[in-house]
Amino acid sequence: EAGDLPLVLGGDHSIAIGTLAGVAAVKNCGVIWLDAHGDFNTLETTTSGNIHGMCLAASLGRGEERLVSCGGFAPKAKEKNVALIGVRELDDEEREMLRRSRVSVFTMQDIDETGMKKIMRQALAAALNGVEGIAVSLDMDVLDPLEAPGVGTPVRGGLTYREAHLALELIAETDALLALEVVEVNPMLDCYNRTAELAVELIASALGKRIF
Repeated sequence: EAGDLPLVLGGDHSIAIGTLAGVAAVKNCGVIWLDAHGDFNTLETTTSGNIHGMCLAASLGRGEERLVSCGGFAPKAKEKNVALIGVRELDDEEREMLRRSRVSVFTMQDIDETGMKKIMRQALAAALNGVEGIAVSLDMDVLDPLEAPGVGTPVRGGLTYREAHLALELIAETDALLALEVVEVNPMLDCYNRTAELAVELIASALGKRIF
């Protein structure tokens, strides 16, 4: 409410349910969700039972009522204003739910074929359409495990170091960032603190740091 920019650090991705509730209580927001996974499961579709695999769906009004109603209202954003970027591992029913939704989904194949700059332009256009700004949720497993080994559910074939920085740099250029969340940094799984240090670098890019 004071106009400050919250920076939320985690931890498993289920904390996004609270982060988005807090942002949406103050501003009409779009969402940029950078993740190897869809996080679009419900209790009916999940194969693992993990809440961190349901957090995007819950924030958009789908699934278990106790998760959906966090903050006392739902949904936290309109599906048409949500962009999921870097996804490369989806459960079967989760995939179908995303296809039937209005969420903009950009897979690693899309990034390979089109390039990160064009993908981010499309994602930001969707997320910013008719809202007051964007909340960004960055799951460090969106990066390739060779870059960010210290995550709970690594998936090969993710974003490169420069692709990730470019994505955050383009977000900063919009001057529309309302909140930034960086999750799934697990020090017990990290290698010489590489993942945590990279997370700090990416935060700096999102906040406006440039090479030149």
